[in-house]
Amino acid sequence: MSDEFVVEAKSREAQGTGASRRLRRDGWTPAIVYGAGKAPQSIVVSHRQLYRQMGYEAFFSHILKLEIDGQPESVVIKAVQRHPARKQILHADFLRVRADHAIRVRVPLHFEGEAVAPGVKTGGGVVEHMMNDVEVECLPKHLPEYIAVDISKLELDQTVHLSEIPLPEGVELVELKHENDAGVVAIHQPRKVEEDEEDEGDSGEGEQASDDEGESED
Repeated sequence: MSDEFVVEAKSREAQGTGASRRLRRDGWTPAIVYGAGKAPQSIVVSHRQLYRQMGYEAFFSHILKLEIDGQPESVVIKAVQRHPARKQILHADFLRVRADHAIRVRVPLHFEGEAVAPGVKTGGGVVEHMMNDVEVECLPKHLPEYIAVDISKLELDQTVHLSEIPLPEGVELVELKHENDAGVVAIHQPRKVEEDEEDEGDSGEGEQASDDEGESED
């Protein structure tokens, strides 16, 4: 993790819907930081800075430095509430992290080798992504920026499951802890081709039936 994200914040005293609206009008995003055995703390962060940083995929899978009134804390972002119509962050939740305590964070999947996969290159299939990220559990020092999924050898009608993904040291998949070995990515025939083949099959049966009826009438 070469990048470092610093989020500047201020303590927030005013509470309630009206106060939150005023803060947003003034360019601030209400937020809360909690965890690590400390009391939750209401804060505000610069909407402009937060919105810009959220444009980086790595922001969501990094240990962030949250500076509240100049005092730094290590955190991860746990939840974001966005406006349904405008490009606006309405609220954010930050979770404090401790070096000796495991955390659960959603990490993006990066798929590699799609163009050369036999199921695509020679089988004429298309790649279907069932997941774009996964929830991992690990110590903060082991948190990966992303997890690579190599499908360069995937054949037509084959699927890669969670248990088949190579994981970095110290990282576990939460779904596997619950014995949910779901599919992650697969290669299938394009839907249109499948539908065309079904239509042709139906048409052939109809013609055969017509011929048979003609023969019975003679």
